[in-house]
Amino acid sequence: MISHSVPISVWVLIALCSAASLYATLVALVHPGWRTSTIRSRRNDVDTQERVHGSVSVLKPLCGAEPRLYENLATFCTQTHPSYQLLFGVASETDPAAREVRKLMRAYPQLAIELVVDATPHGRNRKVSNLINLAARARHDVFVIADSDIAVEPDYLMRVTAPLADANVGVVTCLYRGRRVGGFWARMGVLFIDKWFAPSVYLAKTLGVQAFGFGATIAVRRDVLLKSGGLEALRDCLADDYWLAERVRLLGLRTVLSDVVVTTDVIERGLPALWRRETRWLRTIRSVNRPGFASLCITITTPWLLASALLSFGFDSSGTDFTQATADTLVDLSTSFGLSARLLLHWRSARSARRFWRDLPLIPVRDALLLIEWCAACFGSSVLWRDARVPLRASRTTDDVCEQNSAAVASGSDAHDGR
Repeated sequence: MISHSVPISVWVLIALCSAASLYATLVALVHPGWRTSTIRSRRNDVDTQERVHGSVSVLKPLCGAEPRLYENLATFCTQTHPSYQLLFGVASETDPAAREVRKLMRAYPQLAIELVVDATPHGRNRKVSNLINLAARARHDVFVIADSDIAVEPDYLMRVTAPLADANVGVVTCLYRGRRVGGFWARMGVLFIDKWFAPSVYLAKTLGVQAFGFGATIAVRRDVLLKSGGLEALRDCLADDYWLAERVRLLGLRTVLSDVVVTTDVIERGLPALWRRETRWLRTIRSVNRPGFASLCITITTPWLLASALLSFGFDSSGTDFTQATADTLVDLSTSFGLSARLLLHWRSARSARRFWRDLPLIPVRDALLLIEWCAACFGSSVLWRDARVPLRASRTTDDVCEQNSAAVASGSDAHDGR
């Protein structure tokens, strides 16, 4: 039993557990639910069609073979937008992705599809070099930059470019949901996206945060991109998608998180591959935003719920001590609200009742792994990116990040992983 005088350390633990439960409650309440958001998106079709903003050049940097690459790229060939150009970039004719693009060109001869084979380097970030080479062939004044591993609906281009009709909007970006391509570890990767990452973005948006920039989609006007320094300003940057949006925000323009949610493939076949991707993602957050990274531990709910439940067994509920009674009440409320909120979030983010029950036992396992990854990311000073060790350096400004990472991306960026 805990003695009558509750130690400061216990109060700190109670405060952290309560904060985690409060966070879980907020994200459960603001999450729109995948099905609900899709229905609401469909109701806006007529409004979107009336706000089509100019012709669009779609820039897709490619690198290597991926599962479902052809199927994902084909979703960009069935768009309802009246005028768009598809630019696919590879560094070599022998790149397997080039073969898939040529298949697209044969299947959709009526579309303006171009395969750009250009290995010209413009900096140490190979993905950005690829984008610079693609931008030189772009015919239109609205750019949509999208990862290669995403699938989209036919109204995607209409929706993501519509907000650019507002001169105060600088960037439109899209959230994404995971699609499992593989077994157990791919499923765990999907839970990382759907049950932790996406809910945190929805909460940030509700609180008025605009610091978004996801490689799944970035839509920007050509003139705005040039005013921000252009793609050339990002040629030595890590997290180039985030910093592209941040540089545009420095112009005083807004970032819009679109109501479009795209689908991204999760292909990891084992724990080592999943570990590398997720710790890389977490360490990149740490290098960009240390306070934000530190607060992430509160968003990993299950360990705090377990701690709160264990605390509740340590108090003597039969006693009359006011301090103990207060502490006991707080931990009971924290546990009950946190557990209820976690279940509600899992239900709202599930895409079917079957997936709800199938994935429910994995939630504690997923949270435990995420906590271990977060702890590992606290101490690492580099990430493993395409089998190359890339050092990370923390910075507070866009220019600092670009300058300090100029020597860090010697092996190039992953052409399709902007998370």
